[in-house]
Amino acid sequence: MGIGAFFSDTFSSPKGPVAASIYDFKIKSLDGKEIDFSQYRGKKLLIVNTASKCGKTPQYAGLEKLHEQYGDKVTILGFPANNFLWQEPGSNAEIAEFCQRNYGVKFQMFEKISVKGGDQHPLYQWLQSKTGHKPDWNFAKYLVSEDGTTVTFFKSGVQPLDKQILDKIL
Repeated sequence: MGIGAFFSDTFSSPKGPVAASIYDFKIKSLDGKEIDFSQYRGKKLLIVNTASKCGKTPQYAGLEKLHEQYGDKVTILGFPANNFLWQEPGSNAEIAEFCQRNYGVKFQMFEKISVKGGDQHPLYQWLQSKTGHKPDWNFAKYLVSEDGTTVTFFKSGVQPLDKQILDKIL
């Protein structure tokens, strides 16, 4: 279904209705706990599709630094995905261990999902509907405004501490 076919904030996918708001999502974390996105109401969100075996994997360090320095201004949400050259083959437990051991990741990480294609997760369908952009590679970023209505897309090459992102966060 193309972007032009949308005539309301709610639309359907082959899997059924997709949320009208970012706050309607409930997704499991890497450790299997359900996270209700309504807890993020009033906060800026930086949503990133991640991978452990990618040339861009060192962006985990920048995301963690962004979390440490500006966590009061933006909440980082990481979504491991195996959509680009199978660069995230691990299980949720293996991904959690990798992120902790190599980058000391403390920001919220979620279970592995699909961010594009026929099995695209509804969250990424929603993000794509808001921006017209699907992830171009691992570590593509979506910045969601505090009111949950405005979403800005950043290509995977944009570093987490890039001025483009900081200007929208600060």
